[in-house]
This record gives sequence, C-alpha cells and structure tokens, in this order.
Amino acid sequence: MRGWWQDFTDLVLPTGCGGCGTPRTALCARCRTGLTGRAPRRVRPLPEPSGLPVVHAAAPYRDTVREVLLAHKERGALNLAKPLGEALAGAVGGGVGGAPRNPSTTNRRPSLLLVPVPSSWGATRARGHDPTRRMALVAASVLRRAGWPAGVAPMLRQRRGVRDQVGLGPQERRANLDGALRVVTGGDALLAEDVRVVIVDDVMTTGASLSEAARALRAAGSGITLTAAVVAASPDSFEINRN
Repeated sequence: MRGWWQDFTDLVLPTGCGGCGTPRTALCARCRTGLTGRAPRRVRPLPEPSGLPVVHAAAPYRDTVREVLLAHKERGALNLAKPLGEALAGAVGGGVGGAPRNPSTTNRRPSLLLVPVPSSWGATRARGHDPTRRMALVAASVLRRAGWPAGVAPMLRQRRGVRDQVGLGPQERRANLDGALRVVTGGDALLAEDVRVVIVDDVMTTGASLSEAARALRAAGSGITLTAAVVAASPDSFEINRN
C-alpha cells in the first residue's frame, strides 16, 4: 500500500510528465493536447459485444495517452487524475449532449450518474487506489461546474473471481466476464427512469467490461437510460467509427 506521504509527494512534486517524461511537470502541453485536444467520438469495437451501450472516448489508446493512463493506474501518479478526469468528463459530455438537461436542479439529487467499472479487490489493494473511481470523481466535479447535476455511484461489484484480461481475445474476455458483476444491495434505488446512467472506465479494447457492466445495471433497473464513456479506446474502434 502507498503511504500518505507518497500520495502528497506525487501531488505537489511531479518528477516528470506522465506521457513523455519532460521534467518538473505532471503533464506537458503536448501530451495534454494528445489527451484532451480532440472532440470526443463515438467508438465501436469489432466485433461489437451484445448489449454494449453507445460508447464515447476522448482519445485513442496509444503513444503518450497510453503512457499517461498507465502512469496513473499502475505507477500511482495521482497528479494525473485531474487531466484524465477532465478527458473523461469530455467523453461523458459527448454522449449526453453539450448542455445540461435541467440546470436548475444542480443542487438536488444527481440526474447524471457516473458508474465506474470496478477493479478487483486484489488489484485495488496492490495499486493502493481505485484509478477509475478517482477519475470519475474528477469528471463529476467538472460536469457539475458545467451545470450538469452529476454524481458518482460505485455500485458495481465483482460477484466471482475473473482472470486477468491481458492477453485474452474478444471471445475469451466475454466468457471471462459473463455474469461477473452485480449491483450492490440498495443500488437499484438510484436507477430511476429520470436518471441518465453513464458507465465509465479508463480504456475500452473489446468492450467486454462495459457490456457486462451494462448487463448488470439493466438487470437491476429496467427502463434506465444508459450510455458509456472512457478516456481512451482501441485505435481500431476509432477507425471503425469513421466508416
């Protein structure tokens, strides 16, 4: 587990850009542009898993964007949560529209609910933090400032063990995750028909994780409006979207 002093040091004394290593900056201007410098786009993996909601991504998962995500997720560069959360907020906005539906309800219950895809307990413990939840909290804050009554609801849990997805093909990933997630007790109370639910994650490759998260949420709340947003997606899914 990381100590509090390590978290503090990461926040106030960045050793280098998370994307390219430029000294004394958490994220240089060039890498920030690679992360947030384009309009979010709808992305579709091929093959597209059954039940996958509409997904928007801020950037392709490659080069400096990949390095920034890995630095935050695996190397504990917590100072990158802010730019990554801002990129995630852009992807959420790409899916729900640029203007708040009910700006007058900003101080009431959320009408835009971000639901992070959960990591396993073991992965969270090993990393010392939950990277997707951390980015979701930043994204919700950005969206609230824009007038969206947004909140974060980490209501999904793993109901059984799953294999590490690295190295698995699309069919293996779907089989690995099939039925693996559930909504926590009482979570269904948040899934009202007037709430827009957005599944959020750091990366989409085959779409298996998002598809399983969508299945679990639909089982708990029939009639919900469901979309998904990620910081980055496989470059192939961007290419498919252009056709």
